[in-house]
Amino acid sequence: MKNKMSTLTPRAVCFALIALVSISTHVVADTSSASHRRTLDIDSSVVTDHETKILGKRVKYSATTGTQPVWNSKDEAVATLFYTYYQRTDVKDNADRPLVISFNGGPGSASVWMHVAYTGPRILNIDSEGYPVQPYGVQTNTYSILDVADIVFVNPVNTGYSRILEDEDGNLPSKDEQQKMFFGVNADISYLADWVNTFVTRNNRWRSPKYLIGESYGTTRVSGLALELQNRQWMYLNGVVLVSPTDIGIERDGPVKAANRLPYFAATAWYHKKLDSELQSKDLTELLPEVEQFTINELIPALAKGGFIGEDEKRTVLGKMARYSGLSEEAIMQNNLDVDTAFFWKALLRDEGKTLGRLDSRYLGVDAKQSGNRPDYWAELTSWLHSFTPAINYYLREELNYKTDTKYNMFGNVHPWDRTNNHTGENLRLAMAQNPYLNVMIQSGYYDGATNYFDAKYTMWQLDQSGTMKDRLSFKGYRSGHMMYLRRDDLKQSNQDLREFIQASTPEQGQPAMYSR
Repeated sequence: MKNKMSTLTPRAVCFALIALVSISTHVVADTSSASHRRTLDIDSSVVTDHETKILGKRVKYSATTGTQPVWNSKDEAVATLFYTYYQRTDVKDNADRPLVISFNGGPGSASVWMHVAYTGPRILNIDSEGYPVQPYGVQTNTYSILDVADIVFVNPVNTGYSRILEDEDGNLPSKDEQQKMFFGVNADISYLADWVNTFVTRNNRWRSPKYLIGESYGTTRVSGLALELQNRQWMYLNGVVLVSPTDIGIERDGPVKAANRLPYFAATAWYHKKLDSELQSKDLTELLPEVEQFTINELIPALAKGGFIGEDEKRTVLGKMARYSGLSEEAIMQNNLDVDTAFFWKALLRDEGKTLGRLDSRYLGVDAKQSGNRPDYWAELTSWLHSFTPAINYYLREELNYKTDTKYNMFGNVHPWDRTNNHTGENLRLAMAQNPYLNVMIQSGYYDGATNYFDAKYTMWQLDQSGTMKDRLSFKGYRSGHMMYLRRDDLKQSNQDLREFIQASTPEQGQPAMYSR
C-alpha cells in the first residue's frame, strides 16, 4: 500500500502544514493564563457626544467614562476609580456652572443607583412606580439636573469597575493594609477627597460652585468629605445633599431609636390601608405631623421610663401605638412597646401571607412560612437588581462605548469596614460654620424602613443644636422609599427640589461669604 502523503499535491501539502501550525499556535495561546487576564486601564477616558431634552428644552452634552488613579503618600498609584462625567457642551463658559459630585453608599455600593435612576440624563426602564419591566435598558430622563449643573458619578474602590492595583511585583496589599487604605469611615473620606481634588484640577473646575450628593452610606461619606475638602484640599462647597441619610455619627439610641420608627410605621400602614377609617381618610401629609407630635411628646418620654412606667400611661401609649402602626396591641405589648422594624415588615401583612420591603415598604415579598419575626429576603432589593444590573451594563458598553471585560460590581467586597471614630455629622456642622456659602438639604422617602424619614428629621434637628444655621438646613419628603426617585412623580419632584436648591445656594456674582452682625 502506498503512503497517502505521496498522493498529495505540493499545494495540498502546503495547506496542510499551514493548518497544522495554526492549530498548534491556537492551543499554545489558550493555555497562557497571563494573556487572558482581565485588566483595567489605570488612567483612561472615552468621550461621547449626546443631545437630549430636559423640561422640554434641548440640551447638548458630553459623557466621559473612564478611570483615574488613587495615589498614596509616595505618589504611587494604588487603585483606580471608575467614573462617569456629564458636561453640558452648549454653554460658553463653565466658570459659574455648578458641578455635582455624586456618591452612593453601602458601604460597597456602586454609583449605579443615582446615575441611571435619579439625576443622570438616561434612566433605566421601569414602570411609573419603580417596578422592573422588559425589555431592559434605558430611556431619556426629562427631569435630569444636567440643565443646571454638570455631574460626575464616582465609584469608590471595589465598586463598579474601580479596583485596587497590584504593586510592581504583582502583589495586592494585604486585607489589613486594604482596610487601612480604603475600607473605613475616615480612610474612605481621605482618599476620595484627594481623588476629587485631582478630578477638579484635571477638568478645570476650580472656579465652579461645587456640590456633593450622597445616598444612604453615601451621606456619611459626603458629610465627612465636606470638612476634609475644606481643611485638607482647600476646596469649599456650596451645598451638600443627603439622600436617605444614615445617622452620620449622631447618636439616637435607646428610647429615641425605638420611638422614631413609629412615624415610618404609620406611613407604611397608611399606604397598605391598615389604619382605621378616620386615619385612613386623611392625606399622608396630614397624618404624619400628628404621629410625629405623639412620638416626641408622649412616646419618647414613656419609653424612657422603661419598666417603671405607670399602668395607665402604658395602656394609653399602647393604644395609640397600635392605632398608628396597624399592629395589634398584643404584638406591641409582647415587644415591650419597642417594636423592631424586621418584626413590623413580617407582621403587618402576615394575615395576607405577604412581607414588606426593607428599603421601600411598598414592595411585597412571599416567605416560606407566615410565622417568624423577619422576612426571608428583601423584596425591594431583588426587584431593583432585576432592572438596574442589565441597564448599567448595557448603557456603559453600548451607549457610552466603555468596553472592558472587568465585571461591574453592583456591590463590591469592602468588608470588614472600620466604623470607629465616625464624627461625620459634627464634621458637616463645622464645615457649615466655617463656610457661610454651604447649605444642606435632606431628601427622604416616607416608606423607607432602613433609614427612615423621621430619623432623618431628627438628625437635621441635632446637627446644629444652637439653631444658628437652621435657615441653611432643609428637609424634603416623598411618597416612596429609600430610592424615592424610582416613583415617577417623585423623580420629577426630587430633581426639581435639587434644581431649586442648587439655584438658591449659588450666590449672586460678588456676594461675599461672610456672617453679618
